[in-house]
Amino acid sequence: MPPPDIDAALRKFQRELSSGVVALALLAVLSRAAEPMYGYQIAKTLERFGEGVLSGKQSALYPVLRNLEGAGFLASHVGPSDAGPPRRYYAITAAGQAALREWAAAWRATRDSVDTVLEGTP
Repeated sequence: MPPPDIDAALRKFQRELSSGVVALALLAVLSRAAEPMYGYQIAKTLERFGEGVLSGKQSALYPVLRNLEGAGFLASHVGPSDAGPPRRYYAITAAGQAALREWAAAWRATRDSVDTVLEGTP
């Protein structure tokens, strides 16, 4: 049996971990935005604040944005761009703000629980 590929396992773990929290991070980014943002702006903000942990393919953000909009947590509109074709701009809704509060609390509880397990102190 070949030795396990620790690097590949880490990449898989990071993909799985970030896929579960990208929606939370997107809501947080849009909740702090002074105005609606388009996908590239959101991706760059995630890269900057997430220190690369939450960055991924920009195309992977759009299904999450559509799902959040479908759930009523985001609203979008198409607007002009200074350079290139029109862009879709996203803003968080009141329901999105409520979801963000609930999801952030769930995230903190999970994070604290995992930290406790990792530290080995109940």
